[in-house]
Order: sequence, then structure tokens, then C-alpha cells
Amino acid sequence: MKPNESTQPASAVAQQQDERLQEVSFWKKALSRPELGALAGTVLVLAFFIVAASGTGMFTPAGIVNFLEVAAQLGIIATAAALLMIGGEFDLSIGSMIGLAGILIAIPAVEYGWPLWAAILLAFSCAALVGWINGNLVNKTGLPSFIVTLGFLFILRGLAIGISRLLTGRTQVGGVHDHIPGDWFAALFSGEVATGLFAWMASQGWIATNFANNPVVTGIPVSIVWWLALTAVATWVLLCTPYGNWIFASGGDKNAARNSGVPVQRVKISLFMFTAFSATVFACLQVMDTGSADTIRGMLKELEAIIAVVIGGALLTGGYGSAIGAALGALIFGMVQMGIFYTGVNTDWFQVFLGVMLLVAVLFNNYMRKKAMEAK
Repeated sequence: MKPNESTQPASAVAQQQDERLQEVSFWKKALSRPELGALAGTVLVLAFFIVAASGTGMFTPAGIVNFLEVAAQLGIIATAAALLMIGGEFDLSIGSMIGLAGILIAIPAVEYGWPLWAAILLAFSCAALVGWINGNLVNKTGLPSFIVTLGFLFILRGLAIGISRLLTGRTQVGGVHDHIPGDWFAALFSGEVATGLFAWMASQGWIATNFANNPVVTGIPVSIVWWLALTAVATWVLLCTPYGNWIFASGGDKNAARNSGVPVQRVKISLFMFTAFSATVFACLQVMDTGSADTIRGMLKELEAIIAVVIGGALLTGGYGSAIGAALGALIFGMVQMGIFYTGVNTDWFQVFLGVMLLVAVLFNNYMRKKAMEAK
């Protein structure tokens, strides 16, 4: 006992002990969060590029928007991949779903005169069907989701190529920009938000302007809004709803979860449908931005999404992870992908540099996780 504790009332001593226990409990809880390692990794990568890319414009408003937009596109599919991996499954068909969804949007609108909103709804409907089939095949056959979705990786990519060549004679379909004006649904996936705010900031001298006195950054790309919204909703679902508990239980021990009354099969089907949905959101954003669809769009995006989720602290075995961690993993990826160009490193070494940075982030994340386990 401390010297002054002998003169204090027992209630005061007990209160101090409770406060110390609460403080220790707080730090243990913080260390156990899956996104802690990703947060530390984000700080390390950010510090690296602040030094390495100093004076290059990477951290000007335009540069920040550039790497945030790259992170946002990956983060949209990484959020859904995170929930699925927490639920104990993988979806390797995400990239191919992106390519097929783009074709399903562009061909009806450009070749057959459909309104864009109808073409977009068609793409989302097909995505829901693909997700439902993936989930049911995994549940009914007992095959690993890695195998089932690997099969759909080829099926969906083949459908995108086959449909495009059959109906148009080519694998690229342009002209979508002509159909965007006036389409209420397409507006959700195109353009920028807060343009008035950025114009006002430029008038105040807070943002640089170009020769026409317009701000160099005219607004926040809608992809960033989608990314933040999906991350927020996924985080709320995981932490504040019974469905979130079902996801963790399904990935941790599906037999125990089933015995406890968790509808494991329905949970997994819904998660596969969500990954297909996020892939279609990604496709919509790309098609509206570029004004075209291409059958090779989305290649390897499923692997990038898994990398972002793992960097974000999720376990490959399921039952552990967070949407915030996946968002941080996507942010790391975006900073590395754009930072390599700002630093002036020969792009022939891009893949090597990217791999090293991601590997360091994962190793650091694992180190933080071990520390968290020791703190328990």
C-alpha cells in the first residue's frame, strides 16, 4: 500500500483501484482491436511518403484526392470482402463480377437504347443472383468457397467476353457518357460532391486555382463518398447489430454458431451477395467515370481486396477483423500505388516496391496482434 493510502478512507482507495483497473482494461481493449496494426501501418507509410515525396505535390489537395480516389475504389470491394472473410469465406469472383457488371451496364444502354437506370438495375440484379448462387453452392456442396468462387472467376469473365463479342463484335463498349445527363440513378455513381464548398474555399485562397481561376480540386469524387458510407454501415452492422454477431460467430465456429441458433447459411449467402453488390458499385463508378466498359476490367481486384483486408487485421481463418481495418488497408494500398509515381521511382520496379511495402505493413500488423494477445 502507498504511504498516503493508509490515511485515506477505504472508499477512496477502492475508487482509485477501480480507476486503475479501468485504465488497464481500456488499453487491453484498444490493443485487441484488429485495426490497431493497420492504423500503425498507415502512420508508417504516411510518414515514409511525407519524407520521400516531399515537394512532389503528393500531399497537396489534388494529390490527396488522387490517392484517396484509388483507395476508395479498392476500399469499396475490400469492405464487403472483410465481412465475408470475418464470416469465414472468400470470394475470388469479385474482379470478374466487375468486368461483367460493366458490360451489362454499357451494352443495353449504348447498343439497345435502355435508360441507364434500367441497365444499372439489370447489373445489380445479376450480381445478386451470382452472389446467391455462390453462397448456395458453398452451403449445399460443402466445397471450400475458394474453389467455388475460383470457378466463377472464370465463368463470369468468360460471360463478359462472350456476351460482348456476341452482341457488339468487340470487348470494349464506349459512349456511356452520352447517356448520363438527366439520368437520376447514374448521378449516384458519377461526378463530385461539395463542389460549392470547394469553389468557396478557392475564393478564400485556401485552395489553389488554375489559369481560369477555378479550383484545382473542384470537389470530392463520389467514389470516396461511397467508400466512407459503406465502411460506416459495415462498421455499424458488425459492432451494433445481432447480424454482426452472427457474422463473427459464423466465421469463428459455424457448428457452434448453428447450435446456438445462428442462421449460418443465410448469413453466408447474404455476405456473398454483398460482395457481388460491392463489385457492381465499383463497376458503375468506373463505367460512369470513363464512359466505357471493358471485359478485362477488375482483373486481380479480388487479390487486392484480400490484401487490404489482411493488412486491416482480419484473419484468414475467419471470426476476426473489422471494416475500419479494411478501409485502412485500402488507404495504405492507395498511398503506395500513387506514392511510387510521386517519388519518381522507375515504374519497372513498381510491383517490387508495392510488394515490399505491403509485406512490411502485414508483418507490423502481425506484431501488433501478438502484443494484443499478450496483453489479454
